[in-house]
Amino acid sequence: MLTVSEKEGPHGSLIIVTDSDLLGKRFEEKRRQLDLTKDFYQGEEMNKPEAQRRMEKAQHLHLTGKEAVALGVEMDLVDSKQILYVQNVPHAEVVR
Repeated sequence: MLTVSEKEGPHGSLIIVTDSDLLGKRFEEKRRQLDLTKDFYQGEEMNKPEAQRRMEKAQHLHLTGKEAVALGVEMDLVDSKQILYVQNVPHAEVVR
């Protein structure tokens, strides 16, 4: 399952999609950090098709986890060469 959160900002909508099993965890490697304990990542659990519908309309995407990032790649939103990894957890950000 994926956890999806939507936020409105001055530059349009931001959709945060995170693998649900990663919520509440923190990953650090060298100077990189993913802190998934923050409220920023909290949202509604969704299946892949529901998350995809939300992602299609966003100007900005914040994707964390294997399933979330794979969906971004599958939708041709994420270049696989631009994925960051922190302790083997993939993360990608998209601005359209």
